Amino acid sequence: MDNKLASYAAPVALSLLMFFSNFMDTDIFRMGENNFAIWFVMSVFCFVAGWFIDKTFTWQRGGKLLFGLIVATTVASNILIIWFSEYFTSGSLMSENIILFSLRNVFLGSMGFFGMSVAEVLRMEQDLRITREKLKVYEATIKDVKKESELIIKDAEIKAMKITAEAELIAKSAELKKERIEKELREFIQIEKELIKKYEGNS
Repeated sequence: MDNKLASYAAPVALSLLMFFSNFMDTDIFRMGENNFAIWFVMSVFCFVAGWFIDKTFTWQRGGKLLFGLIVATTVASNILIIWFSEYFTSGSLMSENIILFSLRNVFLGSMGFFGMSVAEVLRMEQDLRITREKLKVYEATIKDVKKESELIIKDAEIKAMKITAEAELIAKSAELKKERIEKELREFIQIEKELIKKYEGNS
């Protein structure tokens, strides 16, 4: 729960910066060292807030959230300007002040978007770097697997040739034994026939 609440710290801070910029007398379009310093500091804070929004909510959700904050803050600022027109429109037309104060909010909100963009680009570069490293590892692994498979295939071929040669030797040996047994059997039959004839002749 605490982590969930902490994740909304950056959007809340950014919306407060945009809203309280309405109470600054500094005109964003007026040149000067003080003006530049104030808006530079606020822009940096909005940039950092946008950075944390991207880290917390990712680009898609964070972008929708930031756009909603800009719209809501601009609407709230315009309502505030209309209600307290004497304070905000001193010496100027109300429509002119509404446009100028809206531009303040849009400017600070765009700095938040800029922070989100930088964070997203860095994240994508990091992901790309990791992907390239993984690709190198995969390529090296594939090469090793390919070499290993080639060795296994070669070893299997050698074993198959050895088994085939052994089988041929066994078959040849069996054939020789068969021929020898047949020869011995024929000789034995011939001897038996001669003995039978000799026995019949004596009787």
